[in-house]
Amino acid sequence: MLMRTDPFRELDRLAQQLMGPGTWSKPSAMPMDAYREDDEYVVAFDLPGVAADAIDIDVERNMLTVKAERRPMAKADNVQMELSERPLGAFSRQIVLADTLDTEHIQADYDAGVLTLRIPIAERAKPRKISIGVGSGRKEISG
Repeated sequence: MLMRTDPFRELDRLAQQLMGPGTWSKPSAMPMDAYREDDEYVVAFDLPGVAADAIDIDVERNMLTVKAERRPMAKADNVQMELSERPLGAFSRQIVLADTLDTEHIQADYDAGVLTLRIPIAERAKPRKISIGVGSGRKEISG
């Protein structure tokens, strides 16, 4: 059997135990990707094990805030935990959105532990052609 070792894994686990889980007043960060796809800005957040009803998305002016909470699983009385590495608690991420994004039409989908937000590019920010008017000729100034 081949095992891949990560020298910092144990250190990360220990730091998580010492700092404790994130709380709503001091949440842990959540990993994300952000990219532009055609006329949309796409932001994807990794939230494995989080129920859809435990995710809160807010937009105020140009500040997007995503909060989520991973709660501990209900355990029967006869269960004895041997190892617990999956982080629990509150997670949050804030992103400042450009004025060129249409925050009125954000779409949110949650599938397989990934929250995907699609934010359309505002019409005023899209490239457009400017037509050039042709003048009727010279005009004389009389005086």
